[in-house]
Amino acid sequence: MQQLVHIHVDDLARAIAFYSTCFELHVGRDLGANGVELHGTTAPIYLLTKAAGDRATSPVPLDRPPTHWRPLHLDVVVDDVDAVVARALTAGAQLEHPVYTSSWGKLALVTDPFGHGFCLVQFLGSRPPGMGIRLALRLYEFRESSGHTRFPPATE
Repeated sequence: MQQLVHIHVDDLARAIAFYSTCFELHVGRDLGANGVELHGTTAPIYLLTKAAGDRATSPVPLDRPPTHWRPLHLDVVVDDVDAVVARALTAGAQLEHPVYTSSWGKLALVTDPFGHGFCLVQFLGSRPPGMGIRLALRLYEFRESSGHTRFPPATE
């Protein structure tokens, strides 16, 4: 199976600049006014032009949860969270919570200039089996509880 990532944006040039700067990606295919395919990661990322308020499909209702915690968002595993956060902020992102460091690694909650939330994850040391599942469960508990004011204590 292959994954493709589609990100809807209302300003294609600004989105190319943001994602190229933040994640050091480059345009692989130009789809004209409709979008571009970005390369430089394990799954191609398609930036697709959609006007603000447009629906991805029809007739899906537009009432959605708050910006960052939509039903689907990306967790991007990086080698250096601090460096990627700095590039993201320079490119126009907002940091929703300062970088959190735990025994398993580092985590930052970020929103791109188009309102899409994503997590930056840096694993430290060896990654034990099941770490992704435990991380996901802890993030879910955190999101459901404290309203982003603090992270849960680190436990392994």
